[in-house]
Amino acid sequence: MEVELTHYLVLSGILFAIGLFGALTKQNVIGILMCIEIMLNAANIAVVAFSRYLVPDTVLLTGHGFALFVIVVAAAEAAVGLAIVITLYRNRATVDAEEMDSMKG
Repeated sequence: MEVELTHYLVLSGILFAIGLFGALTKQNVIGILMCIEIMLNAANIAVVAFSRYLVPDTVLLTGHGFALFVIVVAAAEAAVGLAIVITLYRNRATVDAEEMDSMKG
């Protein structure tokens, strides 16, 4: 059985749905950040799959380059997000999203 574009898109859709559900239902800020990372990875799978299957005979790796750019942005988002979480934890002593309603100490 050959792996086709629809297989990758179904996988991407399932991962995105899991990430979205987790981001909307979790109260732990670190868990929310992880779910956002899952959604970004799902988008990367879709972009690379479209690039591979819609333009298969070209040397242009536009989808792969875009996915690499998204990975770099996701790494920066994780670093900044974790820095904010650590700062808020020091001020409030919790990582519950409901308790972090303002940046006041």
